Amino acid sequence: MQHGAPAIGRGTSGAGPAFVVRRTPIGLGLFAARPYSRGDFVIEYTGTLLPNDEADRRGGRYLFKVNSRWTVDGKGRENLSRYINHSCSPNCIAYTRGTRIRIYARKRITPGDELSYDYGKEYFDAYIRPRGCGCDSCARGNGRKGAA
Repeated sequence: MQHGAPAIGRGTSGAGPAFVVRRTPIGLGLFAARPYSRGDFVIEYTGTLLPNDEADRRGGRYLFKVNSRWTVDGKGRENLSRYINHSCSPNCIAYTRGTRIRIYARKRITPGDELSYDYGKEYFDAYIRPRGCGCDSCARGNGRKGAA
């Protein structure tokens, strides 16, 4: 990414940018550049498929466990979905089928909205709770929060 220039991702149709990566109070985030209706496919979480024991050895923040045997390591910058932040009140939901992770809109998303999904209890307890959750829901006092 160049100095201050947002990264732009194209949708599967190629008809203009579908996403923009921008700074947020908690780091980088992925923002919608077009509208999505509830149930719409938004993006796929991509990366290297690793056996779970190898993923545990490597560690990292972009590991997405897909089942009892496999984990996707989404650390590569070509994986724009890695910029989707956690929220205790998310607008997206991730579904796994086989070893693929597809992210869908949980509710209507308008251009400019930050995309988010719930990272789950294990990740929340290990990485988010110790420093406190920075999602909008927690900022309003309606989420899981974490650190005092």
